[in-house]
Amino acid sequence: RGAQDPENFFEKKPYLRAVLDLMKESGKRLIFVSNSPFWYCDAGMNHVIGPEWRDQWDVVITSAGKPSFYTEDNRPFREVDIGTGKLKFKQVLKLEKGRVYTSGCLKELTKCINWKHPLSFSPDGDDYDDIYSPLTTPNIMYVGDSLFADLVDAKREFGWTTAAVTPEIGWEIELQRKTEFIIADRAIEMLLNSLRLYQRSLGTGIRSKDDLAVMDKMERIVSRWRDEQTRLLGNPFGSVFRARYTPSLFAHSLRRYCDLYMSNVGSFRHYSPQHRFYPESPKLLSHEIRGTNPECCDIDDPIFNINC
Repeated sequence: RGAQDPENFFEKKPYLRAVLDLMKESGKRLIFVSNSPFWYCDAGMNHVIGPEWRDQWDVVITSAGKPSFYTEDNRPFREVDIGTGKLKFKQVLKLEKGRVYTSGCLKELTKCINWKHPLSFSPDGDDYDDIYSPLTTPNIMYVGDSLFADLVDAKREFGWTTAAVTPEIGWEIELQRKTEFIIADRAIEMLLNSLRLYQRSLGTGIRSKDDLAVMDKMERIVSRWRDEQTRLLGNPFGSVFRARYTPSLFAHSLRRYCDLYMSNVGSFRHYSPQHRFYPESPKLLSHEIRGTNPECCDIDDPIFNINC
């Protein structure tokens, strides 16, 4: 149905072609690798870019079978007949622009496109000895929309620069700009800070029943504001990046395996193809974020003289 009625199955991506053109102009090599069959890829890309979409890519691979595509070492490529969608029964020794291939694996890809190691400066142009060495480099950027099928092995096995397409981030950023969400966020921040300061004022002694009652009541108010944030998200599960108020497994995995994440590939239009990203300091523990958390206690040893 997607091929027959693409407007109801594929979203328009008005900036995708411009991003691809800019990447090509800057000398980037673009490789299209999808787990979807050719007919589905063709219908979607025809709708988004146009019938000449294959010309945007140096290599087009469909039905790739990721994540096995990264780890298999003896799965050959087959060429797809663009007219009929059927596979051709001939050996593929070279991947050519404008054609479509299926199956295969990363090791075969390096052979079929004459992949050169970035540190190989042999004057005779000999290939690098180890077939996997050319792949272990951050100079390759992999953009994908499936964290575990696309990006985990690309980062873990080869150290590629990885960029996750995560549509939910676009929805959440839009929501976070709304007045209702900002009010809820500020209320939670104010209440939690008040609880921290209240406990500091009580010192290290045993709390009275009244003290505990005050804290219980404030915590219930915090919970109500968090419920309000979930309601504003418009679904019963809340944010995909949060499990209640702590980072979800998806958020942890995104941070661990992805260098960049964005709502869609069109976000690249805001940057030069040579842009270098410098992320915020990845501080995770309270003692690493000194000065911002009133619950971080002073270290008694005067040698350190650290006050939070």
